[in-house]
Amino acid sequence: MFSMAPLWYKLAVSSRFFLLRCWQMPQRLGLVSVKLSSSGSGSFCGTVIAFKILHVLIYLESYMKLNRRDLLKGAAGLGVAATGVVGAPAFSQSSSKVLKFVPQANLANFDPIWGTQYVVRNASQLVWDTLYGIDNKLQPKRQMVESEEMSADGLTWTFKLRPGLKFHDGSPVRAVDCVASITRWSARDPMGLMIKAIQKELVAVNDTTFKWVLSKPYPKMLFALGKVGTPICFIMPERIAKTDPFKQIEEYVGSGPMRFARNEWKPGALAVFERFADYQPRNEPTNWMSGGKVIHFDRIEWIIMPDPATASAALQSGEIDWWETPLPDLIPLLRRNRNIEVDIADPLGNIGSFRLNHIHPPFDNVKVRRAVQMAISQEDYMRAIVGSDTKLWKKSASFFTPDTPLYTEAGGEVLKKGPQMEAAKKLLAESGYKGQPVTCLVAQDQAITKGMGEITADVLKRLGMNVDFVATDWGTVGQRRASKNEPGKGGWGMFHTWHAGADAATLAGNVGVRANGDKAWFGWPNVPAVEKGVDAWFDASTLEAEKKSFEDINKAAMEEVVYIPTGFFLSYQAWRKNLSGITSGPLPWFTGVKKA
Repeated sequence: MFSMAPLWYKLAVSSRFFLLRCWQMPQRLGLVSVKLSSSGSGSFCGTVIAFKILHVLIYLESYMKLNRRDLLKGAAGLGVAATGVVGAPAFSQSSSKVLKFVPQANLANFDPIWGTQYVVRNASQLVWDTLYGIDNKLQPKRQMVESEEMSADGLTWTFKLRPGLKFHDGSPVRAVDCVASITRWSARDPMGLMIKAIQKELVAVNDTTFKWVLSKPYPKMLFALGKVGTPICFIMPERIAKTDPFKQIEEYVGSGPMRFARNEWKPGALAVFERFADYQPRNEPTNWMSGGKVIHFDRIEWIIMPDPATASAALQSGEIDWWETPLPDLIPLLRRNRNIEVDIADPLGNIGSFRLNHIHPPFDNVKVRRAVQMAISQEDYMRAIVGSDTKLWKKSASFFTPDTPLYTEAGGEVLKKGPQMEAAKKLLAESGYKGQPVTCLVAQDQAITKGMGEITADVLKRLGMNVDFVATDWGTVGQRRASKNEPGKGGWGMFHTWHAGADAATLAGNVGVRANGDKAWFGWPNVPAVEKGVDAWFDASTLEAEKKSFEDINKAAMEEVVYIPTGFFLSYQAWRKNLSGITSGPLPWFTGVKKA
């Protein structure tokens, strides 16, 4: 039986010397400092064991050619299987009033308007509230607003706030706070920019009422104010909301159900949220961003664990309660634990993105963009993200969410054909590409971006391009992708991300496909034909007209390569079974979750 065991298991149990080296190697590398007792046993955290053994296995990988997926499975398994060595966990088990959550990435910055990273939005929903909130039918519902009135001509909107709303500093939420917050948001958000372009006046009428006057009707006003797509129109105190929208805020005061414990914030390690006693939830069932936002915890701790083996071991031992993005390779291991629940995080899934910088060489040249588009294999990208389970991914020649009413693959023939490397090389030669480095920003602490980045580096090199591979973290990508500097001067050539299916089902939150130049999302594509289709969708009065606009947009965006969709995929979430109330959706909903 031993001869049939995985290699990591043979290594781990064949000699006491190997186990001792597992403890010593990370200490020698300066990774951890742990003192063993004379008997070689003691009270240690299973997570630390997994972390140590993973580092040793990685150290040996270059000599023994171990498969990376086996390494992760092995280290995660050892983290909970080493009961003969491990005593009580080093981390305390969570009380019923404390939720320990492992997010998708480090919370490196905390301004939900300045950037569009999902991890920032997900944390922001705890701290800031919204005027409206989208439910699971993608319908906007009142949240901070008590009532609204639209004039007969559709040009004037009047909003009245609910009574008793307070910010975390004790000050009341006023109409002037809403006006300042909307103004800052509308300078960065695609829908906000559309409204701003037709805005005549946005003013506070009194402390509880504000008025928005337009030059033409905007039927999707309430959706814009309540959507889940980034950036969300979160309401901040006027003094904070007056911060330049292109600079980050430095004070984190909201009116949401939780306060941000800034004094405990350790980027790369921990972010803490504490209950706001004066929060007044709506007297309605919670439903996505809508309804009564009731939090059943006094404290929510975001514990940053970029290493999946460490997170897996911590979840199995009860050191954490909820893991937002477990690796698909570890799902079978987690499912074998009777104390853990695993499910698809969001049935609407995600669209992988190869984002290109349109304002600097080499991707300012459409022929270069088309050459790369022609060279990629969506299957390679999807397998790098989710592994061999074909139920979790599909090819998709579209910028929109599969199996939704407006989905189209019009113009996507180049992606349907699959990789055409020789034709791509010919097109690259025709483009006049001069060997400029392609600065690839690849976040290593996100399994999704890391996997796609490795595929991209290989594709670009085989295509004949000069690759400048910048291995960094997701927080740094979020900072650097906002720069319009040349790639060699702090800028970039491409990066990977993904767009939630809930955002890409319509144009309301689909920032990635917009192509309005300087006002577009990072990469700043300028494709008038795409924007013509966008305008047609917002003006459409029938489903047929909406479908036609989506077809036109998809064709134009594919032809000009606004970005390259790398495929559609689903992801998992995992939690301890003593939690209840966890539901699926485009972000983790903390409202309604309880712990026994």
